[in-house]
Amino acid sequence: MNDAIADVERTMRQVVAEAEAAAGHRFSDRDLPLYGVLRYHLGWADPDFRPATADAGKRIRPLICVLACAAAGGDPEVAVPTAASIELLHNFTLVHDDVQDGSDRRRHRPTVWALWGVGQAINAGDALFALSQLPLLDSNARGVPAARVIEVAREFNATVLRIVEGQVLDLCYEERWDIPVAAYLHMIEGKTASLVAFAAWSGAVLAGADVERAERYRAFGRALGLGFQIQDDLLGIWGEAEVTGKPAGDDIRRRKKSFPILLLASKADANDLQRLQAIYAQPEVNDAAVEAVLRLLAKYEVQTEVQVAVADYHAEALRLLDEAGATGPARERLAALAERLATRRF
Repeated sequence: MNDAIADVERTMRQVVAEAEAAAGHRFSDRDLPLYGVLRYHLGWADPDFRPATADAGKRIRPLICVLACAAAGGDPEVAVPTAASIELLHNFTLVHDDVQDGSDRRRHRPTVWALWGVGQAINAGDALFALSQLPLLDSNARGVPAARVIEVAREFNATVLRIVEGQVLDLCYEERWDIPVAAYLHMIEGKTASLVAFAAWSGAVLAGADVERAERYRAFGRALGLGFQIQDDLLGIWGEAEVTGKPAGDDIRRRKKSFPILLLASKADANDLQRLQAIYAQPEVNDAAVEAVLRLLAKYEVQTEVQVAVADYHAEALRLLDEAGATGPARERLAALAERLATRRF
């Protein structure tokens, strides 16, 4: 299994290198720094495009794809191209999200737009989206039947639409307070959970699982993805700075209407809701304002409710994994991954 994950990384590097080599016949490095920017974002280069080893992210989604394939009785090597496509696609969304959110740091380094500007960051994201299509489409080289490749590719692109739909909703909700918690969950189901769900579903499909069983894997991935995002929201407020690499209460400073804040808005009385809205209306949220929001969250016991929601999604994911008939060491690794995601501190 570790060999399969290493192969995912090699496949990603090969796709980027082949594209760069093809461009090199037409452009100089100085005229077309695109691929250096991609290598930087993926953690393979420093800002001067020299080889480097940086934090490349958790690689959770490709791992789920490979493990789901094995747990469904398939050869995990078959899932490697799709897993590489998933990770390249995920990185496309990160580059564009950083632009839209105005985030100037990711993985303890400056973001692409912070170094090279918004326009070049959009170009880099577009390139990652195009590159993400290529490994999956070459899956037949690993023995995947053509009809199955088409099925997975079609769902891959449908998933991209769900992600973008979720991002559109996220931006629309920034200026509103009349957002039910259920609407927020629907938004993150598209923006975050849909790719995790695709990873689990595609792994099962590549293993040859029937429609019903593959849909169980998809449901497992959905529950896992929802729990992952809600835990992320929890850490964005209560995470320890020395662990997360972000200041305590960072999501409050950024005035994010995350799951805990929307829960607070739904529970607060009229006066407290007005205080919360006034803080979020400020151009900048200072330390005193962060403390005021934290006191409101404590008053209404929001952290406990968020922790319960994470635990519930974790339990649902494990139940669905069993219903999918997952077996063997891969099943145990998927269960352990679900446990780690539910209790992670960063």
